[in-house]
Amino acid sequence: MRRMLGHTRLLTLTGTGGVGKTRLAVQAGEALRGAFAHGVELVELATLEDGDLLESAVATALGLRELGPCSMTTLVDYLADRRMLLVLDNCEHLLEECALLVDRMLRGAPRLRILATSRQALGVYGEQVLYVPPLTTSDPGEAVRDIARHDAVRLFAERAARARPGFTVDAANAATVARLSQRLEGIPLAIELAAVRLRTTPVEQLLRELDEHFEAPVEGARSVLPRHRSLRATLDWSFGLCSAAEQRLWSRLSMFAGGVALEAAEAICPGAEIDKEDVVDLIAGLVDKSVLIATERDTGVYYRMLDSIRSYGREELSPAEARALGRRYVEYYRGEVERHRLDRLSPHQLEGFRALHRELPNLRVALDLCFGRTVEASVGLEIASALWVFWIIAGSLTEGRHWLDRGLRLVPEANSARAHALWVDSLLALHQGDLKTALPQLEECRILAQRLGDESALAFATQVSGIAAFSAGEPRRGLALLEEARAGHLAGGDVDAAAINRFYAAAYGAAEAPELSITLGDWFLALSDARDAQLSRGYALFALGMAAWNQGDWRRAEALMREAAELRNTLNDRWGLTQCLEVLAWTACAQGRYERAATILGTAHPLWRAMGASPTRLFPHVRGHEQCMARAHEELGGRAFAAAFRQGARLGLKRTITYAIERADGE
Repeated sequence: MRRMLGHTRLLTLTGTGGVGKTRLAVQAGEALRGAFAHGVELVELATLEDGDLLESAVATALGLRELGPCSMTTLVDYLADRRMLLVLDNCEHLLEECALLVDRMLRGAPRLRILATSRQALGVYGEQVLYVPPLTTSDPGEAVRDIARHDAVRLFAERAARARPGFTVDAANAATVARLSQRLEGIPLAIELAAVRLRTTPVEQLLRELDEHFEAPVEGARSVLPRHRSLRATLDWSFGLCSAAEQRLWSRLSMFAGGVALEAAEAICPGAEIDKEDVVDLIAGLVDKSVLIATERDTGVYYRMLDSIRSYGREELSPAEARALGRRYVEYYRGEVERHRLDRLSPHQLEGFRALHRELPNLRVALDLCFGRTVEASVGLEIASALWVFWIIAGSLTEGRHWLDRGLRLVPEANSARAHALWVDSLLALHQGDLKTALPQLEECRILAQRLGDESALAFATQVSGIAAFSAGEPRRGLALLEEARAGHLAGGDVDAAAINRFYAAAYGAAEAPELSITLGDWFLALSDARDAQLSRGYALFALGMAAWNQGDWRRAEALMREAAELRNTLNDRWGLTQCLEVLAWTACAQGRYERAATILGTAHPLWRAMGASPTRLFPHVRGHEQCMARAHEELGGRAFAAAFRQGARLGLKRTITYAIERADGE
């Protein structure tokens, strides 16, 4: 792999399921990290089931905000001058989409190299394919020492020793272990599933059970390629060794694309042979059999399945059971989205953001179930709309619009779910600079809300119309519409919506009415502090910093932007962080530190470009950016300005934060 990646820009690892392609790719990525100036990035695609989200998923994995209307352009621009290894894991279920994406990225980013794993080649021009073979097996007639040297035997012995401490390959069992490794065809996953049985079964009996099972016809064998039959037969065998309840739970847990916590499993999986109080013991049994992998996280233990095991479990789920399970699944995650809403000022905002980010693969499954008509599509629209702040903070604007657009096509009828989805979709479009789409949607939302008597949707439609007015260069009209919307929120008793409205008015109206912005920003900050809402606090500080700058108080603006940037960096909020860096460049220029200003402008430039955005197109930033650029260029001269700008662009995100925030008080 090292040698091939030195001579090709696309290397695809192929091989049967369970052979270890992912593990090998991860190991190679770590080993090669030092060879790539901009690092190695891993994008796991096994949990992504909708090909339309591929570009968005890759952009998000790279930490990009998707503010441009085309995430592909954002990706290519970001990667254009980067020397990076991008690892795309598990491409086979999105083969056509992955091939198109890889081709575009390689054409637009000449220093990029891609390592893909897939059960079949992508078929992209210039692709080199490396087949990952099973582990080597041994002949039972070999000497014990020679048998023990083969990779399949070594893996079996290592895993067997975990299941039965003290197990070794010796003269008494070497021939049996050799036959086992042959029977399992050296496939690592099959070996691991078999080895764990040594906790309760002697190795000779284990071989007999496998022989008996493998000699029986494999269900669906005609549709299974010969090199895949060994793993399939091993999974059949492992499934057969589970109790009926464990089998049911295995198949039900296969619905969870992103792994599952015990609480979620207990809420969704009981029924038909499984009681809620039995779930914890059944999970323990599946962990013991290596069907589930337990992973410690800050919030507790999560259980996940390898992709081959999860795919097998989904095949064992009957259509009727899948529908019943799907309804419980959607209801549970609908509750989780409601519980972790980020548009409420609470002390749980950071926790809620991290929970939603962690559960995103499972939320995608829930949305797919809604829009696949397992549950009413209106429910999916409600879930996608309730995630509106998450879509923005996570930089997943394209994905948010994908789900909303899909739901709006399926829910043409006039109801509140459609009305709220329209204003959310419009807001996301505005963040991407898509005024053309946003305006007609806002008009439809306004008419629909009036027809339904939905005062909440009407207030939000007015609020987003105010933001659109700023985007169109009409700040006074924007402030008036935001004030009208705020009155509507308060009349309906929605204090949180009125609070967020004050942020928009403070941030967007800072240039037009800085004193009003300070009043509104102070109110929003006080409420954020009173409720210990850290996410909201970061935005309040930014709004106050903009107001301070527009009043000419650059010292206060700098202090506020530093604090806001630190909070936004905690969330990996690239959009918010980039805006803070932009203003920190202005404050440096105001102090006469022109080289520093040019350097920070340079640090922000690749971030703006990666997001498909520009300070010259955002109303709060246009004037400050242009003045800072002109002044620094004039004072330094063209050559010195360009050198400082290039130095900043090369810093990278981590050093950028250190330079712009930690060194703001002195060089």
